[in-house]
Amino acid sequence: MTDIDTILATDFDAYVDNQLDVAGRLRVESYLARHPAEAARVMADLEMRTMLRLALAPQPASGRPETREAARRLSSALAGRRMWAALQRAAAVAVLVSAGWLANSSLGTREVVASVHPPVFVEEAVRAHQTSLVRAGMPSQPEVKTYDREDIRAATAIVMPELPKDWQVADVQIFPSEYGPSVETSIRTRDGTQISLFAVRPGHFAVEQVKNLNLADAEAAWWQLGEVAYAIISSAPNTGLSDEAELLKNSLY
Repeated sequence: MTDIDTILATDFDAYVDNQLDVAGRLRVESYLARHPAEAARVMADLEMRTMLRLALAPQPASGRPETREAARRLSSALAGRRMWAALQRAAAVAVLVSAGWLANSSLGTREVVASVHPPVFVEEAVRAHQTSLVRAGMPSQPEVKTYDREDIRAATAIVMPELPKDWQVADVQIFPSEYGPSVETSIRTRDGTQISLFAVRPGHFAVEQVKNLNLADAEAAWWQLGEVAYAIISSAPNTGLSDEAELLKNSLY
């Protein structure tokens, strides 16, 4: 058994809190390089600690003093590993909502319904939608209009929603993502609205209701059912995609 194999839970805590010397950090990082699951957990801890430090940093226009005081108390409490795992997700949301950061994501968000921070796969959905618009204007890129749910499921392990019969499929494409292939389908709805339906396995299990947000130059609605997450994107803000999202979501049951 090598020295790398003797990593303890307290070593991870010290690594996150930057309490190890160079040799200690190298030992932990060597271990994490061989254990992806532990590495993902430690990275989540580091992200949480960084967000707390940002919340505690002096920022004249970033929230009320009681918000920073609450973050300070939470940071002290998180020193215990048992409380860290239980509180990290709730703490991140609470601090960010109080600081008012959730309305300024990298996507150019103008308004987020219920102050919900869009997950990473929504950014992927927007990029896939934009790519599909580029493809649509290129005669050299033939469109694939066959929406075969069983074929997609067999190839990607992604269950696609059943589309209304009066929706027209313009293109179906497979895109890479962090946890495997994703599916982007360009669709024209009954009223002529051009949207993209995006589906991906985000790497975690959840059951999330439909959420909606307006971007600087688009709109998105998303939800998650089990191990697959879905999003529909429109290039026109304020299109109102919640009804379409609910319709597609209900077809999966």
